[in-house]
Amino acid sequence: MSIETELKQMLQAAVQSAFAIELPLEKIIIETPKTKDHGDYASNVAMQLTRQLHTNPREIANKIVDACDLSKANVSHIEIAGPGFLNFTLSKDRFSQVIADILEQKENYGQQLANGIKVDLEYVSANPTGSLHLGHARGAAWGDSCARIMKKAGYDVTREYYVNDAGNQIHNLALSLNARYRQAHGIETEIGQDGYMGEDVKEEGYRLAKEYPNTYLEPTKENLDFFRQKGIAFELDKIKRDLDEYRVHFDVWTSEQKLRDSGVVEKAVDIIRDKGYTYEAEGALWFKTTAFGDDKDRVLRKKDGSLTYLVPDIACHNQKFERGYDEIVDFFGADHHGYIPRLKASMEALGHDSNHLHVDIIQMVRLVSNGEEMKMSKRLGNATTIHDLVQSVGVDAARYFFVARALDSHLDFDVDLATKKSNENPVYYAQYAHARMCSIQKQAKDIELAEHFELLTDEKEIELMKTLQEFNHVIVESAKTRQVHKMCHYIHDLASHFHSFYNACKVIDHDNLDLSSQRLALVKATQTVLANALDCIGVTAVESM
Repeated sequence: MSIETELKQMLQAAVQSAFAIELPLEKIIIETPKTKDHGDYASNVAMQLTRQLHTNPREIANKIVDACDLSKANVSHIEIAGPGFLNFTLSKDRFSQVIADILEQKENYGQQLANGIKVDLEYVSANPTGSLHLGHARGAAWGDSCARIMKKAGYDVTREYYVNDAGNQIHNLALSLNARYRQAHGIETEIGQDGYMGEDVKEEGYRLAKEYPNTYLEPTKENLDFFRQKGIAFELDKIKRDLDEYRVHFDVWTSEQKLRDSGVVEKAVDIIRDKGYTYEAEGALWFKTTAFGDDKDRVLRKKDGSLTYLVPDIACHNQKFERGYDEIVDFFGADHHGYIPRLKASMEALGHDSNHLHVDIIQMVRLVSNGEEMKMSKRLGNATTIHDLVQSVGVDAARYFFVARALDSHLDFDVDLATKKSNENPVYYAQYAHARMCSIQKQAKDIELAEHFELLTDEKEIELMKTLQEFNHVIVESAKTRQVHKMCHYIHDLASHFHSFYNACKVIDHDNLDLSSQRLALVKATQTVLANALDCIGVTAVESM
C-alpha cells in the first residue's frame, strides 16, 4: 500500500471517529510540501471540513490529530501549521519499506489490481493514403503510452485503429495509382489536383504495371476497384510496418468499408430517424444535433444520396458501446475539435451516456532543426514521416519527446536536442541514469544486496526512496486523467534524485559493507522502477551508453 493511501485511511478513520463523518478517500488530498520544514506530507482536510462543521479549521485539525492512529500509517508526529494544514513526518523505516517491495515485485512493481473497467482507446486512425507523418507520430506515441499506463493501472484496454478505407480520398488514391499505372505503359495521364503525388504511389503504380501488364489501363469502375484494393493494402502494410518500428501495436483494426458492407452504418441512420431526431430539408436528411447541445444541426445524407463522413463514425462508436466498453477514448487531431459535440450528440440519440465518450485533442507539431521549421506536405509526398524521424533521432527520443509535453499544447520537436548526447536531452539524462545504475551493480557484483535498510538515513537517500514510492500514485493518476506527460516528469525527477544521491553518497565501500549492501539494494530498486517507468512510455532502459 502506498504512503498516500495509508495517510488517507488514517485521516478517514480519524474524521469518522472525531466527527462521525464518512469522508471518501478520493476527497482527501495528500501533497508533498515544498519545503522540508513542513514534514514529509501534508493535507488540508481540516479546511475542507470547515464549511460542513462551521468550526475554525485549527480546532478541527486538533480534533483530527487527537483521533489519528499514528502507528497504522507509520507517522512519527503531526504538526498543525498555518490556518489548519496537517504536516506529517513519517518514521524513517517507512520509506525503506519500498525497497523490499520493489525487489520482491521487480517488473510488476506499480502494477495495480484489475479494476474491472473496460476501455477502448482509438488513436492514429490515419487514412490509408500515405505514410504516417509527425501529427500521427505524436498521437501514436501518446495513445500507445496511455494504453501501457492504463494497463499498468488495472484497466482492461483495447487499442483500436479505425481504417478510413471508404470515401473520396480512397477514390483519389485509386485514380492516382491508375494514372501511374497508365504512365508506366507510356500513356500520358494527369494525376489531377486532388491526386497523390508521392514517390511511393508512383513506385507502386509502376510495380503493378509490371505485375499486371495492360490489364487495368482504363479507369472503369471494375479497374478502379482493383486499384482501390491494391492501394489500401499497400498503404496499410506500410503503416503497420512503420508503427511496428515505432513500437506501436493495435488489438483491433476496424474497417469503415466493412462497417458499410455489413449494414450497421445504414442501421445507425435508421435508429436515429426512428427516434425522431431527423428531418428533411434542402433535399438532404438532417440530424437534430442541436437537441443535444451542438451549435447547429448536421447532415446525415446529402442530396446525391451519399452519407456524410459523420455517419460511419456514429456507427463505429455505437458498436463500441454495444461491445461492452465502459469508457471510450478517441485521440483526434486539432482540426477535429468541432467534431466532438456532434459525435457526443449522436451517442445520446442512440441511447448511450456520452459522458463515457472522451475525446482528447492532439495539438499541432512543428519539426524544428537549426532553429527553423521544417515544412511538410503529405499530399505532395514530402512530409516528414515516422520512419524518417525514427531514422533521424531514434525511436526512444521520438517517443519521449512526443509524450513529454501535455497533449493540448503545441509542440516544437527540436531535432538537434533530441540527438544531443548530454544531460540537456531528457532522454539521454534518463537513460544515462539507468545505465549508471547497471554499471554500479556490475562493479559490485561480489556484494550481496541487503534485506534490511536501517542505515539509509541520509537526506538524499530519503528523497530517493520517497520518489520511488510515488510511482504507484503516478501510475494511477496518469491513467485516470490520461495525462501521459506526468510519467515523463516522474522519470526526470527519479533520475534527478538518483544522480543527487549518487553524488552525495558513496555506494561501493568495501570498508563498510553493511552500508554498501543497503545502498546497492536502493540502486537496484531505483533501476527497476526507472525501467518500469520508461517501459510505460515505450522507451528502452539501456544498460550501457
